Amino acid sequence: MYAVIFRAKLRHLDDEYGEMAAKLRALAFESYHCLDFTALTEGDNEIAISYWSSLEDIKRWRDDPIHAEAQKIGAQRWYEHYQVEVVEVARRYQSS
Repeated sequence: MYAVIFRAKLRHLDDEYGEMAAKLRALAFESYHCLDFTALTEGDNEIAISYWSSLEDIKRWRDDPIHAEAQKIGAQRWYEHYQVEVVEVARRYQSS
């Protein structure tokens, strides 16, 4: 399993941001086999963590035209800066 960790310093969030975030989340689950997706905002910081079965699914989601449009708008309007890490999950456990 793999995780994509997206961290950003926010510039300005508008109504289009909320619509795009919902669209991208649905796209990840419906078209690219995303297993889990959590996003949180605190002050001017945002973090989103998504889990995936394969690197290929992550690459296809990253290259999706809607996602590419969101990346462009994000860099221009929503984020001062951001970083993305793709990591392999070595272990995962949870309480019952």
